[in-house]
This record gives sequence, C-alpha cells and structure tokens, in this order.
Amino acid sequence: MWKIAKLTCFAIILCLPGLSASRAQDPTYKAQRPRQVFPARSQEPDDILRIDTDLVAVDVTVNDTTGRLVRNLQKQDFKLYADGKEQPVSFFQVERRAGQPRPLAIVFALDISGSMTSEEMVRLRSALQAFSANVADQQAVYAVMAFGMNVKMLQKFTSDPEKLDRVFERIAREPSGLSTHTYDAVDDGIRLLVRHAPRTRERRLMKRAILVVTDGFPVGDTVSAQTVIERANAADVSVYVVTLPSYSRMLPASSQTPLPTPLEVSGLADSTGGRSVYAEEKDYVPLFRALAEEVTSAYVLAFYPAEDKRRDGQFHVLKVEGPSGLTTRQSRPGYQAVAGDKKP
Repeated sequence: MWKIAKLTCFAIILCLPGLSASRAQDPTYKAQRPRQVFPARSQEPDDILRIDTDLVAVDVTVNDTTGRLVRNLQKQDFKLYADGKEQPVSFFQVERRAGQPRPLAIVFALDISGSMTSEEMVRLRSALQAFSANVADQQAVYAVMAFGMNVKMLQKFTSDPEKLDRVFERIAREPSGLSTHTYDAVDDGIRLLVRHAPRTRERRLMKRAILVVTDGFPVGDTVSAQTVIERANAADVSVYVVTLPSYSRMLPASSQTPLPTPLEVSGLADSTGGRSVYAEEKDYVPLFRALAEEVTSAYVLAFYPAEDKRRDGQFHVLKVEGPSGLTTRQSRPGYQAVAGDKKP
C-alpha cells in the first residue's frame, strides 16, 4: 500500500545542517521558543488522572511477515525487560477490543512550505477526513499545526471533524516562506500533547501521537532531531511521518525507489514507535486509513520498577519481545527516572 524507504543512503542528511535562512529573517524566533516540554514543577499537568504514579508504560505495535497488524495477542505473549532484566507486566491493555475504546489525542502537523503543491493539499484534505472517520469510535481529539517558515497553531484540540475540515480553508491564506521548520513543529506538538492531553482519561491510558505531513526536507529548525526524539520518548508520544509525492519529483527521474528523506534518516518515526511512509501519487486516502488503523492498534504494557530504580535519576532501557516470527515496534526505548520524590 505504501513504500517504506530503506535506510541505505545517508548522504541526503547533509540537507539538515546549516539551512537556517529563516532565523536570519526572524532573529527572535529561537528566543521565543520555549525550551521546556514539561512544566518546570512537574512532569505533567496537575489535573492528570493517574492510574498510578509509579507505573511505567510502553506502547507496542506488532506486525506479521506481510506487514499486517496482529491484534489477537495476550499478555503472556509478551516479555518486558528493563535494563536487561525481565519485569512482571502489571498492566496490559489491548486496543480495538470489546469494551470502551482507548482515548486518542493526535496533532496533525502540516507542511505549508512553498514546495507543497495545491493538488497535494486538496488530496490531503480528503485523506485527513478519511483518517478522522476511521477513528470516529475512539474518544479522539485532534489539533492542527501548520509549519513553513514558522510554526502556527490552526486548531486547538477538538473532537469536531467539521472543525478539522475547515482548517484547510485557513491554510490557503497562511504565508509559507522558504523554510520548513519540521522538527520545531513536532517539538511544539509534543508540548501541546503534554499540557493539554493528559496521559490518562477515565482511568484509561491515552494514545498520544503526531502525524507529520511534509515533502521531507526540514530546513531552518531551531531544535535538533535528537532533542525532539528525546522529548517524544519522555512524553511517550509516537511520531508518524507521511512524505508526499513532491519529494520524489525533486529526485532524478532514474530513481525508481524513493531515497530516504532527512526525516527518515534522523530516526524520528522509528525511534518513537511510529512509522515513516510515502504517499502514492494519486490517492492518499487508503494510506491515511491504514495509518489510522495502526495508530489505534497498539498493545500497552506497564510495570512497576524496583524501589531502588524508581527515583534514581537514571535512564533505564526498555525492551519488549513478542512471539517469534513477528515484528514488534515500541513507542520508546526507555524512560528517565526523576531523582528525588518525583515520579518517572
């Protein structure tokens, strides 16, 4: 359904450094950008309804050898390790099963830089309608950001799909510019999720994700890819990246398979449990429906760290293993325990 680029070409990452023309045009941009994703006095907002403050959770998506999602696994099918030591799974949640669906908070980050074509924006509008329709049975809320030379909030969190659709009427009036602040947009999306989409709702862990739609060339960012990945992992936010066909039109005509974009080489999607995909030329709808299915098809595993690990201020590596022959992707490689009396 889509082409997954192989990470075989790293020369393209040379596009990343040094392309900061927009900062020269707007010297206050970096100073204005908040440097902290989490509020200074706590890891998450005060009004969060916590299942348990000591519980460490990780989302896991499982695919078979053909790439299809595997949904029928049980708690005993998984093994969860922290720092190489197997942990008893204290909490196990499966999405898309009988009962109340898992709540979802997603930020759409849309590239409006000059390289995006009007035809792509029309197709994208239909694709996002299909995405929202596919998660209609979830307790889903959406927010929309646009990014080019700057990052701008177009729609705060809403559950109204009509508001999501009306965003595209505003996009046409937004200035684009020559820069593409992709990492800055994801950074702002993480901050928005942390502050306005509590980790739990009605005692169910919320799925938090960012869907980036772009031409694949970040330019002029004030925050690095690695910093964004670390912040996404700390907030347990998965990032999905859709690269539109305008990217492939920039490549030599002899190229049959899309080369990996700078975003893919950076590991932004892979390192946060998301996925990087390439849209087909004519119809984005099937791709976005499949992405909606994947975003809402994760297993959630959680455990209580040992007492001496809970507040030691160290980073602890997490590893989830599933049944042999299946591919597992986890939302984060580990967690940072907070020193002192604060919780991880």
